[in-house]
Amino acid sequence: MAGTKGKQKSARDMVLSLGVIVLAAGVIWIFIPHDDGEPDLKRVDYRVELLTAQRAASYPVAAPQGLSQDWKATSVRFRGDDSDAWHLGFRAPDGEYVAVEQSTKKPSTFIADASQGARATERTDEIGGRTWTRYTGGRYDALVLQGGDGMKGATTVVAGTGSFEQLTKMAAALELA
Repeated sequence: MAGTKGKQKSARDMVLSLGVIVLAAGVIWIFIPHDDGEPDLKRVDYRVELLTAQRAASYPVAAPQGLSQDWKATSVRFRGDDSDAWHLGFRAPDGEYVAVEQSTKKPSTFIADASQGARATERTDEIGGRTWTRYTGGRYDALVLQGGDGMKGATTVVAGTGSFEQLTKMAAALELA
């Protein structure tokens, strides 16, 4: 009989210990502040990188002009050694992501990378006097401007999780320098 009581007591002690641990974890969770909101992304100043890209790139580099302060630039880079690749990412007013990508890389490869797998549709949009092709079906939707119009072999992609309305607003704001 002594062996049975010992096993019952140890099982009871384990359950009590587990209860104390769960209670302590609950108290800690309640009193430690935790923010479940979206992280506050820092606004980046892209002017220096833009000037560098404009001097170094073999094509007119695109950057938006006249967007409201609600559009927050969050990432920028220029890679001259990677087909003059220009990237400028924004957080749109509704929290979605919109990016401007340019490169002299082979268009089919570059568009697939920039749009993360989107495919061309039959639809085109006339934006700022240029004909942009809509791409859908990938991680991002995109508007694509290929070569022509003095682009010197560069492809411009405006892509992101934003709506086509937001992508169009960004494409319309682009100035080439």
